[in-house]
Amino acid sequence: MEGGQPYSEESNQQEATGATPDSPAAASSDEDNGYEALTSFQAVQEQKETTELTGARKSPKKSPSPNSSMTTKELQEYWRNEKRSCRAIKVLFEIPSARIVERTFSKYVNYRIIIIQTGSFDSNRSIIERRYSDFERLHANLWKTFYDEMEDIPFPKKSLTGNFTEEIVTERKLAFQDYLRLLYSMECIQTSRIFIDFLVRPELEEAYSCLRGGQYTKGLEIFLQVAPLQEKLIKHRPILLVPTLCAILICHKDLDDSRSAYEFGEKALLRLQNHPNHRYFTPLLEAMISLAYDLGKDFISLQEKLEERKAKKGPRKAVTLKELAVQEYIL
Repeated sequence: MEGGQPYSEESNQQEATGATPDSPAAASSDEDNGYEALTSFQAVQEQKETTELTGARKSPKKSPSPNSSMTTKELQEYWRNEKRSCRAIKVLFEIPSARIVERTFSKYVNYRIIIIQTGSFDSNRSIIERRYSDFERLHANLWKTFYDEMEDIPFPKKSLTGNFTEEIVTERKLAFQDYLRLLYSMECIQTSRIFIDFLVRPELEEAYSCLRGGQYTKGLEIFLQVAPLQEKLIKHRPILLVPTLCAILICHKDLDDSRSAYEFGEKALLRLQNHPNHRYFTPLLEAMISLAYDLGKDFISLQEKLEERKAKKGPRKAVTLKELAVQEYIL
């Protein structure tokens, strides 16, 4: 993956499902890594809770109300901000270029995909590359799961000859661009694991491979590039970013950057505030307590949460955050 800048920055749900934090239903919900299964109610609640939690730490600047004492310029700015805040956030796909890759026993075309978020200035535009066979696999997998939705979606056919001519490459480049935009326009597909994996899994697999091999600098670079894209794609389920944030924490920690590790740990904890049954919750708390101690930060509240959680869970085999992270994306 190329082009990404360094990454910067649920109890209502239990009431809706009738699950308490320690009930089997809650445990199942917290451990669920499903993508498209989230209801619109849950999505709204998660967004609301995330905003409230963030606001508790840093109160956002409120826009003034449109009263008669405001000047024309101030009124214009007020309505501009209101419009901006109500603007729907979407993801746009562009394929501006493609390149032919020649190997010893193979030759293929890599299509350069730029993914940007609308609604505000996106300083973390993401750039990935995928080849025809990747698109072909995506289409086949989506067809199996979403047959009714995919029935009328055209897919560029392979030619027996001329696949590497400028004319064919340009034609497919535009076709794949329209293809991605059409897929994203269907909510059931844009939130599906199949679609999201197509856009982030190759990079995440490489990053976790680096983590397992002790290549923390290279792994961290990839994680920091893929995290903004992953966040764009999972607005419906922010908790899905937790493993990536924890992997970034581990890389920073093993590179002796405790301050950055703690920063990303806070981002992960924010998403886990109301998911105490999530498999990452206890290991993350333990890692954060250790980091807070090293940094001279107050860790009493973290320690209290950890003791409370252990008391509810009972005796279980302890697993560290790193042991948990290295199990991700094992082929």
